[in-house]
Amino acid sequence: QVQLVESGGGLVQAGGSLRLSCSASGGTFSSYAMGWFRQAPGKEREFVGISWSGGVTRYADSVKGRFTISRDNAKNTVYLQMNSLKPEDTAVYYCAADKTIVVFSRPTSYDYWGQGTQVTVSS
Repeated sequence: QVQLVESGGGLVQAGGSLRLSCSASGGTFSSYAMGWFRQAPGKEREFVGISWSGGVTRYADSVKGRFTISRDNAKNTVYLQMNSLKPEDTAVYYCAADKTIVVFSRPTSYDYWGQGTQVTVSS
């Protein structure tokens, strides 16, 4: 059983930056693909990006060039660096994990989820 805990959310002005962290325990972190998703009020949970176990990353078009995912397998932690933030990035951000990803952008592909951290971008 994998446990995930996100941190680093907060309130930031448009154009600012935040770095989210997701710490994992209970599994072999290096063997898991780690995804980031977000959910705004009244909207479905949407894919932000993924770091596969080998470190290859993929991003949603809406965040490409602004967000970067990195992972530190020694610390069992994955990071989401968010730059040039926009008000439309406001959401609860979740990290997710699974060993086998069928469709990386689909939330149902992930078995393990964190509790989420709120990111609010003011205009």
